[in-house]
Amino acid sequence: MLRLWSDRTMPPAIRSAFDERLLVIGSAEESPEDPLCHLPGAHAIVAGARRSYDGVFMDRYPDLKVICRTGIGIDNIVVPAATARGIAVCNTPDGPTLSTAETAIALILATVKQLKRVSDEFAKQPERDYLSGYQGMELYGRTLGLIGLGRIGGRVARIAVALGMRVIAYDPYIEDEKASAMGIERIARIEDVLAGSDVVSVHAPLTEETRHLMNGDRFAQMKPGAYFVNVSRGGLVDEHALCAALERGHLNGAALDVFDPEPPSPDNPLLLRDDVVVTPHIAGVTVASRERMWTMALTMALQVWNRRRPDHIVNPEAMSL
Repeated sequence: MLRLWSDRTMPPAIRSAFDERLLVIGSAEESPEDPLCHLPGAHAIVAGARRSYDGVFMDRYPDLKVICRTGIGIDNIVVPAATARGIAVCNTPDGPTLSTAETAIALILATVKQLKRVSDEFAKQPERDYLSGYQGMELYGRTLGLIGLGRIGGRVARIAVALGMRVIAYDPYIEDEKASAMGIERIARIEDVLAGSDVVSVHAPLTEETRHLMNGDRFAQMKPGAYFVNVSRGGLVDEHALCAALERGHLNGAALDVFDPEPPSPDNPLLLRDDVVVTPHIAGVTVASRERMWTMALTMALQVWNRRRPDHIVNPEAMSL
């Protein structure tokens, strides 16, 4: 029987649905004082985002056959190391798409409406007249610039179009026809998207090429008074440069679901600003998306165990080793 270990505790309903097909040997959450104590002997791991899975880690657990990531990003898994050891790496790209896109829209609305600042001030001074000083933005007719137009970016675009926004996007891997079919104008240069957008939302994977994609130069290229949103990966953003752009008033606000590192330090200045809305990397997590990701991850672990090609395998060459 497949022996499975997970970073997080499996929901009871999911566990009962798979109980007869696999043996859950433990999770990191069940033994926080020694989170990996149940891992020896595991054939499969359901992995989260915070732990690093490199060759040294894999060599400690020679029975491993598959690492399934609940989510899209696999930047915490060293895929070549897994491939060299015959370990399949899978992800669940469709699991968090809807939830992440909806949260991105929620954060866009929260930041352009300046809800954090107004809420905090109103709680302290409910008797004050706020109408004259309130500077919330109306999204209708404004331009949303997307950096990345994959599953999540595309979903964000469709919602934004429904809100009456003009949507432009930079993604060198998307054809003009596909963008046009979604009502989006594909722009060839990232700097033109930044300069022409009232709100910029990033939806790109974290790689060596995209690390600090949004740096001081990029923030300076953004339209004065614009807003910035990131629900992808913290490493895409130079946080010091973002803070500087906010501090000098070049940007009106930002919303962040991700940081670098995670969790962020309590004294990270972005956590303390009233023009920055923050959430704890939960954009892709809802009751529905959690069930989808667990179900997809366990299904693929069993597919590998039964020598079948998983639905979403990152390194198919590993299964031939």
